[in-house]
Amino acid sequence: MRMRHVVIIGAGVGGLTAAMRLAAAGVEVTVVEAAARPGGKIREVMAGGIPVDSGPTVFTMRWVFDELAQDVGLSLDDHVKCQATRTLARHGWSDGARLDLFTDLDQSVAAIAAFSGARDGQAYRAFAARAQGIYTTLKDSFIRASRPNLFQLSRRIGFSRLGELMRLSPYSTLADALAGSFRDPRLRQLFARYATYCGSSPYAAPATLMLVAHVEREGVWLVEGGMQRLAEGLAAMAQRCGAAFLYNRRAARIIVEGGRASGVELADGERLAADAVIMNGDLSALSTGLLGPDVTGAVAVKPGNARSLSAITWSMQAKIQRFPLLRHNVFFSDAYRAEFDDIFIHGRVPRAPTVYVCAQDRGERSPEPGAEPESERLFCLINAPANGDGAPLKPSDLQSCEDTTFRHLDRCGLKVTPLEGARVMTTPADFAQMFPASRGALYGPAQNGWMASFTRPGARTRLPGLYLAGGGVHPGPGVPMAALSGRQAALSVMTDLASTAWSRPAATPGGMSMRSATTGNMESPSSPSSAASSPPGTPGPDARIRSTTAR
Repeated sequence: MRMRHVVIIGAGVGGLTAAMRLAAAGVEVTVVEAAARPGGKIREVMAGGIPVDSGPTVFTMRWVFDELAQDVGLSLDDHVKCQATRTLARHGWSDGARLDLFTDLDQSVAAIAAFSGARDGQAYRAFAARAQGIYTTLKDSFIRASRPNLFQLSRRIGFSRLGELMRLSPYSTLADALAGSFRDPRLRQLFARYATYCGSSPYAAPATLMLVAHVEREGVWLVEGGMQRLAEGLAAMAQRCGAAFLYNRRAARIIVEGGRASGVELADGERLAADAVIMNGDLSALSTGLLGPDVTGAVAVKPGNARSLSAITWSMQAKIQRFPLLRHNVFFSDAYRAEFDDIFIHGRVPRAPTVYVCAQDRGERSPEPGAEPESERLFCLINAPANGDGAPLKPSDLQSCEDTTFRHLDRCGLKVTPLEGARVMTTPADFAQMFPASRGALYGPAQNGWMASFTRPGARTRLPGLYLAGGGVHPGPGVPMAALSGRQAALSVMTDLASTAWSRPAATPGGMSMRSATTGNMESPSSPSSAASSPPGTPGPDARIRSTTAR
């Protein structure tokens, strides 16, 4: 099989993992990224000259990345330094209550029993077992596999085990399931929070999402230097396998010829010929014509699908007083249901928000009283509606939102004093600009309703040669899920290219670049030896993709 060329739009996690897998299999890969560095929603913000982790900050399901690295003959440990933590997060309320959760089940049971009573402690044990059962049922049949419909999922699980399928609780909301589990409303708040990991409301998202509780209990890792190092590590592995990256280059159009995607035109007019294109970005960029009129029908648009949550964030250097922060901290709203009604029903910033605080310079222990640093890096986040394409929030509204947020932290016992000139706010309008066509949504479509997981598209589109990866694609949002979507996209591309005998398109008057027919081996991804058939090498300075330019 001749060397094939794949262009990937976007160096988010899905694009990076697709690039790794394809390049290691002998495919010529070019990743086009509008930003100056890899990561997508993983990003750093400079606050007072210091980089602050300002995207996803919780690293779970490390096994996904270990497997992806092993697939291409590499080791994650050689590229990313991270440490497991035993304390998952610290939770606070305005009445002064605090609760830590741990990877150790018995330790969490004891903490909850001391917090809410022995009955809720045992209720947590039952809840954890139920979450583990859901995760175990779905791990191989849904999370790791290509997108199934309900019948295919039942077949994968096994018709003799349909009872397990029903125990997934697809018809109950997460909030309803928690109301039947815990007496203490604060615990219902705490575990309902997992719906927001998918950008959804716990009052509309399926109870199946309780599996996130087990995902966290399996392990949370602290990435040395912040999550940006994970993105850089994935990019380094992809480059080592032979992938090339074009940073600060925006894709303007997906070129369609002969009824299939055949390349990408960049904003500066340069054209990259391709046998396949992987879109790693918000899917609305296709349906709205942002990547050209020829791809608007490539993905079915689901009417009525609500956008997922957006956010308002603060990246800062600050002085911390009173509350003993850990790396991950959540300060819960005094009006939790109203918070989600404000966002999803009224389309406004919540009047009583829950606040997530990542103290990037801390681990699972707080400094001793009196030994706190003069300042440290903080990332604070509240949920917000994805209306970033509308009228931007007025400065007075933003100031009111900031005052409300930090007053709530103060009521919960945390006093935050930002350093002068070292605080950066990011709004839904900013996210909409960073991630075109997203309207500021950070997780693709909201996962509301029991069928939501089945409406996400898979790796293949209606247009031959065009494939999808990212948080809006099966199996869903979040860093590990996006990584798995990239793997699925790569395997789909490899399967389709290996099974087709069509020829590369000829050069076109528009300046489509052509490459010499380079011979390479790429076994079918179903072959167990496929990863080993093309060992990764280190490309030299001439390994970057070159193409003619049409001005």
